Amino acid sequence: MILSSRSCFLAAIALFQLSFFYGLNNFHSAAADPTDGFTNLPLSQSNFEVQKPYDVSTEQRYSYVDGVHKLWVYSTDKPFSQASDTLPRTEIRIRGYDYSSGTWQFEGYGYVPTGTTGVSIMQVFGGSSRATTSMVRVYDGSLTSYRNPVLASNIYNKWFRLNVIHDADAGRVQIYIGGVLKYEGSDAGGSSHYFKFGVYTQNDPSNYMESRWRGIKVFRK
Repeated sequence: MILSSRSCFLAAIALFQLSFFYGLNNFHSAAADPTDGFTNLPLSQSNFEVQKPYDVSTEQRYSYVDGVHKLWVYSTDKPFSQASDTLPRTEIRIRGYDYSSGTWQFEGYGYVPTGTTGVSIMQVFGGSSRATTSMVRVYDGSLTSYRNPVLASNIYNKWFRLNVIHDADAGRVQIYIGGVLKYEGSDAGGSSHYFKFGVYTQNDPSNYMESRWRGIKVFRK
């Protein structure tokens, strides 16, 4: 069958549109990953310092099994040191990568069980107007930046990918959930920063708070 000139023209247009949109989608997929352009820095268990209530053993608030960090705390627990008046926490403070300049990134896959609320599960420590530059918290099954805005809803009992980028020179913070940018804003100043993850009691907490983490990475640009 011989196609008319009009049919050939329409077929060519359709093929062009298909190729264009396929290429565009691939471009967006490739460009969407927040770790693009960053260098993955070496991490080992020696970089992970567990901070937990001072009157209990590490094993009573933390476990590491099959590559998964499990951290839990109770709202009635003691602070991490007798000299501290902060709220209860069981967190991992990443050692070896404190910074005051440059662009740094935390990546981890987190999991929060039903019932955990009123808690910070990841923070960029250091600020001049407050103690932290960024906090990712959980309230009633939603991930939030501090108390708001909401970053993701219905996160209980499922693994999610979290990437937090801090450009210390520009004073900017970006938060990605599942590779999608969910928040961008100014940092809180400060001259020294580092990453922490786990559970740190905030306002309106549940009695028991828990988070689990795997695939922890630190990047620098």
